[in-house]
Amino acid sequence: MRLRAPRAVRRQVPVGLLVPAVLGLLLLVLPLVGLLVRAPWSDLPGRLTEPGVLTALRLSLVSATLATLLCLLLGVPLAWLLARVEFPGRRVVRALVTVPMVLPPVVGGVALLLVFGRRGLLGGWLDETFGVTLPFTTAGVVLAEAFVAMPFLVVAVEGALRGADRRFEEAAATLGAGRWSTFTRVTLPLVAPGVTAGAVLCWARALGEFGATITFAGNFPGTTQTMPLAVYLALETDLEAAIVLSLVLLVVSVTILAALRDRWAVR
Repeated sequence: MRLRAPRAVRRQVPVGLLVPAVLGLLLLVLPLVGLLVRAPWSDLPGRLTEPGVLTALRLSLVSATLATLLCLLLGVPLAWLLARVEFPGRRVVRALVTVPMVLPPVVGGVALLLVFGRRGLLGGWLDETFGVTLPFTTAGVVLAEAFVAMPFLVVAVEGALRGADRRFEEAAATLGAGRWSTFTRVTLPLVAPGVTAGAVLCWARALGEFGATITFAGNFPGTTQTMPLAVYLALETDLEAAIVLSLVLLVVSVTILAALRDRWAVR
């Protein structure tokens, strides 16, 4: 027979764990409470309709969406390669893919300048051959956001591919389906929840990107000034505008977490 501890003993929480746990919770929650308390709720509708706020919001939504589409176009095949193909140096490639997740965003912006700047490894060739200039443009914002957000998509899709039942793919190949047909009609539907979750996380990361964007694309209103950059600029002149923009980003983050909560709980 297995001895069971009394219910009161099982539910007792050591003070040495409870106190730091509560302090950690307060550290995470109190800044958000302070943001909600200081928000100009009475002037919120008017603040949200200000030209500068609407411009930054529109640019953020458009650039984050374009960056997510770019990540889907490039990241899903990359995740499939890492999950399905055995090749020398795969662990090194996987590590390189995840580097932007831990790399300081400002360093990422400097790296992008060294590659895509007018005197960069590829930037000079793009400028001379096609007349394309990426730094300090809206396209540069999209590129910077895709650089920092793509690893989130790749990691999510690769995990979904590794957890998918490969017998369906083998059955499709046995029935005569080609590799492309198997990928589009069997593999993608199997990992669709993982692709969706990765795309949402990718979009959220792109929406909140700051360091690489300001370093590579600058902070020009209407062209490269996204919401995080507008918050940074508003802190120097208009605190209430900075709070309003921060509230918008907070609402987006909470919405995304709520949308993905069931999936994480199942995992």
